[in-house]
Amino acid sequence: MAEAIGSPVQPALKRAIGPKLLLFFVVGDILGTGIYALTGSVAGRVGGALWLPFLIAFVVAFLTAFSYLELVGKYPKAAGAALYTNRAFKIQILTFMVAFAVMSSGLTSASSAALAFGRTYLQSVIREFFSDAFAVSATLVAILFIVGLGLINFRGVSESVKTNVVLTCIELSGLLIVIGIGVWAIAMGDGDPGRLTQVDPAPGQHALVAITSATALAFFAMVGFEDSVNMAEECRDPVRIFPRAMLWGMVAAALIYVAVAITSSLLIPADELGKAGSGALLRVVQVGAPGFPLWVFSLIGLFAVINSALINMLMASRLIYGMANERIIPRVFGVVHPFRRTPWISIVFTSGIAVILVSTADIARLGGTTALLLLVVFTVVNIAVLVLRKEKVDHEHFRAPTWVPVLGAITCAYLASPLSGRPADDYRIALYLLAAGLVLWIINRVVHGKVEFRAEKLTK
Repeated sequence: MAEAIGSPVQPALKRAIGPKLLLFFVVGDILGTGIYALTGSVAGRVGGALWLPFLIAFVVAFLTAFSYLELVGKYPKAAGAALYTNRAFKIQILTFMVAFAVMSSGLTSASSAALAFGRTYLQSVIREFFSDAFAVSATLVAILFIVGLGLINFRGVSESVKTNVVLTCIELSGLLIVIGIGVWAIAMGDGDPGRLTQVDPAPGQHALVAITSATALAFFAMVGFEDSVNMAEECRDPVRIFPRAMLWGMVAAALIYVAVAITSSLLIPADELGKAGSGALLRVVQVGAPGFPLWVFSLIGLFAVINSALINMLMASRLIYGMANERIIPRVFGVVHPFRRTPWISIVFTSGIAVILVSTADIARLGGTTALLLLVVFTVVNIAVLVLRKEKVDHEHFRAPTWVPVLGAITCAYLASPLSGRPADDYRIALYLLAAGLVLWIINRVVHGKVEFRAEKLTK
């Protein structure tokens, strides 16, 4: 939009990101809590064919990625789903709910990471260096973890894409350890390949529902690629480098996930993985390489979930702050601390919701809710790209085949629906979060009346 008369001209963002850094950013955004915390829960839903839900989740995400690529090529700004929704439909409440759903997905994702931190990886480190006698409350640790993230958020965090490369390498090392263990096990003749084709539905459940239910949860592990659209203004020639970097980044992450899933199923029966829950990968390392120091993998896991949680809490608080600045929720959420210069009211609000989530839900439910919220958002984005075809721009850009966003919208909507076998608790948590957003919207409308806002300000 044009600058207001008399307003200072803002300098353009520095275009410092090339194709390699962008590729690492995409891979780093996808890797994290999902695979480290939910492998056991996915196995518990599908059985030994653990690799299949991750593969299907990749295909669905890959279809949606084409829609994001067309939109970021068409509108190469730091933006996201809210902007695309607003441009396509021009319905204020819909744009707001999409933005609030993205914010809520950040909170549920960070909360699942907090539980993985408190209930799994920290507990493993404590057992290694102290003893089982040194017991701590996992839920209390998760709450303190959220409070700690809030304090870091309040203090202010400076991030760079080059730092993300380092973080990605550390997270990646843990998954490569698991894959390496799988290769070694196969070379030694260990493992049971017969498990890789076993689908074990729950009593009275069809095999297809078991697969789609597991896929609906595994989708959580594939999200993150959409965050890269917010780096568009800082990329050199984004129209040219974005498609290749995003798609190859997703392929790389999917190959890693499938390899980890195959290793897990080869070495450990699905019911045992399911019982291990968020500690499934720890169990894989323990069984596949008994001599490997478990505390090393636990520290890598801790780092992975800390990084994911911090990024998501930062995103959530800044989205709330952006909504307040655009006057679509009460302005108090836009208050900035005079010394730290961070949106402290928004930080307290989002941290408080996260504390409630970790106190009342488990990792699988929070992961499932994250996937649900983003699947709904992706359904809207896939439809938006078709609607925006009528809006022409004066530069060349990537254009997806029409059938891709159509199929993307259908598959995302299906995985978000009860037909996929998604548990009712996922909808309950999502509705509570969206209802909270709707209350804030209504309060603002009552106090300030109808307010026009610019969705391009609602960036992560």
